[in-house]
Amino acid sequence: MRGREPEIMVVGREAEIAVADPVAETAVADPVAETAMVGRETETAMVGREAEIAEILRGIAAGRSRGQVLIVTGDPGAGKSELLGFAAGRVRREGGRVLRVTGSESEAHLGFAGLHQLLHPVPGGLDGLPPRQRAALRAVLGLDEPAEAPGGMLVGAAVLTLLSDLSEAAPLLVVADDAQWIDRASLDVLSFVARRLAGEPVTLLVGVRAAAALPGFDRGYRRLELVPLGGAAADRLLDRQPAPPTGRARQRILQEAAGNPLALIELSRAAATRHPGGGQGPLPVTDRLERIFAGQARLLPEATRRSLLLLAAADAADGPAASRGLPEAGDRAWAPAERAGLVRQDGPRISFRHPLIRSAVYHAASFGERRQAHLALAELSEEPDRRAWHLAAAATRPDEDVAAALRETAGRARRRGGHAAAAAALERAAELSPRRADQARLLTEAAAEAVFTGQLGWVERLAAEVGRHSDDPALTSRAALATGQLMTLRRRHAPAFALLTRVAGEAAAARSPHALDALAAAAVVRYYSGEESHRQQIDNLLSTLLAPLVPGSVVADPVAGGVLRAWVAAVCDPHGAGAALVPALPALIAAARDDAGGLTALAVVAWVLDQTALAARTFDEAHDRWRARGPLPDGLASAVGWTYLEQGRWAEARSVAAEISAVGSAAGLEHAEACAHVLDATVLALLGETAGARRGAERALTLVDPLESRSIAASARRALGLAAVAEGDYDAAYAHFRSAYTAAGDPVHYHVSATVLADLAAAAVRRGRHEEAADLLERSARRLAGSRSARIAALLGRGRALLAEPDRAEPYFQAALADEAGEQWPFERAQTRLDYGEWLRRRRRIAEARPLLIAALETFRRLGARPWIGRAEAELRAAGIEAAAGPVPGALTELSPQQQQIVRLAARGLTNREIGERLYLSPRTVGSHLYRVFPKLGITARSQLRDVLEGARPGAVVPG
Repeated sequence: MRGREPEIMVVGREAEIAVADPVAETAVADPVAETAMVGRETETAMVGREAEIAEILRGIAAGRSRGQVLIVTGDPGAGKSELLGFAAGRVRREGGRVLRVTGSESEAHLGFAGLHQLLHPVPGGLDGLPPRQRAALRAVLGLDEPAEAPGGMLVGAAVLTLLSDLSEAAPLLVVADDAQWIDRASLDVLSFVARRLAGEPVTLLVGVRAAAALPGFDRGYRRLELVPLGGAAADRLLDRQPAPPTGRARQRILQEAAGNPLALIELSRAAATRHPGGGQGPLPVTDRLERIFAGQARLLPEATRRSLLLLAAADAADGPAASRGLPEAGDRAWAPAERAGLVRQDGPRISFRHPLIRSAVYHAASFGERRQAHLALAELSEEPDRRAWHLAAAATRPDEDVAAALRETAGRARRRGGHAAAAAALERAAELSPRRADQARLLTEAAAEAVFTGQLGWVERLAAEVGRHSDDPALTSRAALATGQLMTLRRRHAPAFALLTRVAGEAAAARSPHALDALAAAAVVRYYSGEESHRQQIDNLLSTLLAPLVPGSVVADPVAGGVLRAWVAAVCDPHGAGAALVPALPALIAAARDDAGGLTALAVVAWVLDQTALAARTFDEAHDRWRARGPLPDGLASAVGWTYLEQGRWAEARSVAAEISAVGSAAGLEHAEACAHVLDATVLALLGETAGARRGAERALTLVDPLESRSIAASARRALGLAAVAEGDYDAAYAHFRSAYTAAGDPVHYHVSATVLADLAAAAVRRGRHEEAADLLERSARRLAGSRSARIAALLGRGRALLAEPDRAEPYFQAALADEAGEQWPFERAQTRLDYGEWLRRRRRIAEARPLLIAALETFRRLGARPWIGRAEAELRAAGIEAAAGPVPGALTELSPQQQQIVRLAARGLTNREIGERLYLSPRTVGSHLYRVFPKLGITARSQLRDVLEGARPGAVVPG
C-alpha cells in the first residue's frame, strides 16, 4: 500500500490549465507527444497530475538554459511535496543534480539551518569559491568562527557562485519544500539567489502553504496553485483506496475533505478502521487530520510511540544524533507505524509521511513525554545550538545554565549574520533567566537584533516586554529606539517621530548614551516628512543634548559625537548647517576611517550638503562595508544612489535602487521601497525611458502617504516632470515641477524642492509662465541667501538666465558656469551649456555657441540622455555643425546598468570571478553578459574593452 500512496494522492488534476510560458513552450515541438509522455510517466508515479507535471517540466526545461523560479502553493495535504519529489526524481533520472531543503517548525529559529541542509551534500564545493565568498559561507555554516558577521549579500553571492559551479557539469534543480518554515536567514539567501538566476542552468522550485507569507518570493515569480480536487476527481481518488468507502460514509468524507487529497485518503482510512471522532461535527481539515494521526499513533505499541515521539522532536540535522537513540530503519518497532501510513522508509532513513503527522504526534504527547524526548536529544546532540534549543524545550522553570547556552547560541548566530535566530534565542534566554534584570537586558538585545528582520510587530512586542521587566532608562530607551528605527522605514512617519523624540528626551534626562542615537533616527524622519515642526523639536532637543562633550556627558566619544551632530544638523537643515559643516567634513571623515557606519553616515551628510564629489569618494571607500551592513537598508540608504545619479554614474544608481527595492519589498518596508522606485524612475526619465519612469514614480507615490513623506512626493513629481520634458510635454512638466512648491511659493520639501528650480524655469519659458516662475525662483533665492551650495547657485543662475529678458540673460549663464565645482553635476552642467549655446546661436554668435553645444552633446551622449542628445544635435545643426554619429557611446548606453558595470570592470582587467564577487553575481552570469554585449559594442575580444571605454566619447564634430 505504501507504494501506491504517492500515486493516488494526486488524482484529478487533469483539468487544470498549465500556466503558459511562451519561451519554454518552444522546447517541446509536439505538445501531443509531451502530453503522452507525461501520461505514461504518471501511470507509475502521479496519476492525475498531468497539468501540474507538464508545467513543472516546462519550467525545468527552460531553467536549463536561462534559470527559472516556480512557486508551488497549496493547502496542507494538497500534494506539494509529492510534486516536488517527482520533479527531483525526474531530474536525477535524466542525469541532473538536485539539492533539496525542507523547512521544519523546530528549525525555523536556527540561523542558516536551511542553508546548512541544502549544501550539506556538497561540502567540497566551497573550496573553489573566491576567498571572501568562501570565508563568508564557511562562517554562516558554522565551519569557521568569523571576526565579524559576513554581509548578507556576500553570503548570497557565495551561494549563487556555488550553485553556478555545481551546474557546470549538469543542470541543477534546487528544491525548497515547506518554505514557510525555512529560517529567515536561509530564506533571504534563497531570495537573493532567485533574483539572479537568469542565464544560469538552475531551476528553483519552492513549495509553500497557500496562506503563508514568504518574504522575498511574494511577487515577481511564476506560481502554480494546487486547488482542491473537483467532485469527479475526488471520487476517483476514493475508488483507488484499499477499502473504498461507500454510501453515507463516502458522502461525509467527500464533504469533510473538501477536495483535499490527503484528507480524502486519511478520512477514508479512518472510516475503514472505524476511527472514532467522526460524529463531533465538521472540523477544519488540518485539525481533523491531526486528530486522526494522533489517534492512529495512540493505537501503536509503546516502543513504536516512543520512537515516533523522538523522531517528531528531532530536527532534520539531528539525524545522526537521533539515530543513535532510535531503532534502525529495519527494526520491527517501525513496522506498525509504517503499516499505519505514518512514516516511510527511504533507504536507511525513516521520515514522517507528512508534516501534519509529525505535528500531530508531537502535540498529542504529554509535556512530560515531550520533555523526555528533548532531554534525550540534547544528550545525543553534538551541535551546541541544537543542544541548547532541546534543553530549552525541556525546561520547566527558569534555568541559568540553559539561558547561558541560548545566549551563546545567539552570539554565534549574530556573528554569522543570522539576526532572526539571534533574536529568537535571546528572547527564549530571557524567559529562562532567573533574574529580572537579566531578562530585561536580553529582551533589549533581542529587540535590537529583531530590527534586522523587518518584523515591526515582533520588535514592538519585545520593547513592550522590556518595559514590563525594567525601569532602567538605558534599557527601555534602547528597546524603544529599535522600534523607532524600524518604523522610519515604514509608511507612517508621525508615530515614528513621536516615539523617537520621546526616547531622545527621556534618554537625555537619564544621561543615557542612546539619546543622540534616537535624535539621529528622528532626523531621518524629519528628512522624509519635510515637516518644519520636526526641525524645531529636534533643534530644541539638540541644544539640550549637546553640551560640550566631556566625561559624564550624554556622548562621551568625541568621534561618534561629531558624526552624530553632523548628521542631525545636516539632515534636518542642510542649508542652515552647510556653512559650518562643509569645512569640517574632511577631518570628520578622516577620523571615521575605521568605522564603516560613521563613514557611511558622513557620506550621506556630504551628499545632503551638495558636496557630491566628496560623498561619492566616501561612499566608494566604504562600498564593500556599506553593502554588507545588514539585511535592511539604513536611514537614507538611497543617498548613495542619488550621489551616483548626480555624478552621472547612472548604471550604479540603478543597481543601488534595485537592491534597496528588493530588500524593502521582502521586508515589507514601504518607504524604503518607495525611495528605490523614485530613484530608479529619475534615472529612467533622464535616459528617455518615460513609460518606465512614470510607472516607478507612480508606484512610489502609492507606497507612501504624500503628506507624511514629502521627500518622496517631491522627488516623484520631479521624475514625472523630467519624463514629460523628455516627451516634449511642457504643460505636464511645468505642473509636476510646480507641485514641488505650495501655492504660496514655499517649498514642499526643504531639500528636494530646490532641485527643480532650473527645470521649472525651462518649462515655464516654453509655456509662457515667466512671471509666476520668476516670482517663485526669487522667493527661493531670498530664502536660500547666504547658505547656497555651488549646486544651488548654478541652478538659480540657469533659472534666472532662462527667465530673464533676452538681452539680460548672459551674466546669469556665465555665473551658472563660473564655478568649476559645477562639474560635480555633469547632467545639470550640460543642460546649462545647452541653454547658453542656444541663446548664443540665436544671437548669431555661432563661434561662441559651438564649444558649449559640443561639450553638452558629449556629456549627454556619455550619459545616454537620449532626449537631450537629440536637442543638442539639432542645435548644432542649426549652428552649422553636423555631429558625427557616436555608435560606441550609443551602444554602451543601450546596455543595462549591470552590463555597463561588468564592461567597466572587465576593461580594468578583472576576471569573471572577481567581477562576480564585486557585483554579487556568479562568474557564469558575468561571462554570459560579456558574451551578449561584445556584438553590441562591435568587438570580439576582451582586450578591446579598454579601447571601447576610452573611445566612449562622441565622434568628432565637423563644420557643416
